[in-house]
Amino acid sequence: MKAILALEDGRTFEGEAFGYTGTTTGEVCFNTSMTGYQEIITDPSYRGQIVAMTYPLIGNYGVNPEDAESEGPHIRGLVVGEVSPIASNWRSTQSLPDYFAEHKIIGIEGIDTRALTKHLRSAGAMRSCISTELSAEDAIQAAKDSSPMAGSDFVKEVSTETAHEWTGESRLWTIPNPSTGQEGNYIELPEVKYNIVAYDFGIKRNILRMLRQAGFQVTLVNSRTSAEDVLAMKPDGVFLSNGPGDPAALGYIHEEVIKLLGKTPIFGICLGHQILTHAFGGKTYKLKFGHRGGNQPVKDLRSDKITITAQNHGFASDADSLSDNVEITHINLNDQTIEGFRHTEFPAFSVQYHPEAAPGPNDATYFFSEFAELIEANR
Repeated sequence: MKAILALEDGRTFEGEAFGYTGTTTGEVCFNTSMTGYQEIITDPSYRGQIVAMTYPLIGNYGVNPEDAESEGPHIRGLVVGEVSPIASNWRSTQSLPDYFAEHKIIGIEGIDTRALTKHLRSAGAMRSCISTELSAEDAIQAAKDSSPMAGSDFVKEVSTETAHEWTGESRLWTIPNPSTGQEGNYIELPEVKYNIVAYDFGIKRNILRMLRQAGFQVTLVNSRTSAEDVLAMKPDGVFLSNGPGDPAALGYIHEEVIKLLGKTPIFGICLGHQILTHAFGGKTYKLKFGHRGGNQPVKDLRSDKITITAQNHGFASDADSLSDNVEITHINLNDQTIEGFRHTEFPAFSVQYHPEAAPGPNDATYFFSEFAELIEANR
């Protein structure tokens, strides 16, 4: 079935629908990752967005339950050059079109994703519409009428409703190697050393897995949980998760995190980093087209080490708004934006990118060990 992608500035792209049919709206953004489309589709941080993949062929290895970052998809739609109608992978349980049909997600293929990406780099991420039923003019208007990302609170849509302990499968998957005694596909977990509370703003499962692999037992709480209730749990530390939307729109969260400063060690990732920015008295701003992909170079200013990182964010911390007691520890080498900082008085630090995503290298996973060291130092 024919479909159209319409942008709020009037530009349109025609293609073919796959998965589901109808009309959907959301901010369109592009992701440069070559693999990992299932993780992107199920990442709650993409709530409210239509994602365009720059890699030309998507769906060739299908989908499977183990690789999902949440219970289901969160994107509003997917834009690809070509979708594979078949899945060729021994772990696959479903093709991408069938998965989209089951979850009522609209995909559009046959789009010149290179032209779309170049347009978004020049004009910026913007509201958009995918439709199999509207005319070009009506689809453009639907894009204009949709809610902007700036000022939106999508955290309330993805946060857990009730506090609970993470008990999901967290063992590290590996290849059997009898010569080292590794018989199965999983490495057994270490004993629990720390009990922490994680604010669920849309947390990814792999963050939970890696926290458990690092010796943390995690209790998840709703984004509206008070600092008093968190401290009453007597945690060894508090984790601030990733999530969707505009961090500046989350004043009710900033207030509670401010109350936690100095009371317990804090570690934040992505939205958690941006929330700490506000808790530290700083500001965030919307990037023109964001950082989304698995190839972003980041420099650790403490060691001069450069890592290739996975990122997914449309907002950034304003360096000029930060006080003198905030030390910038990491910067993006593409545009010099802040990728990590720590407070020099309180035991709190964060990173803007995703150390758990492992876009090939695993050299950014040391932050989980740093969190453990921070907890030990403040016991």
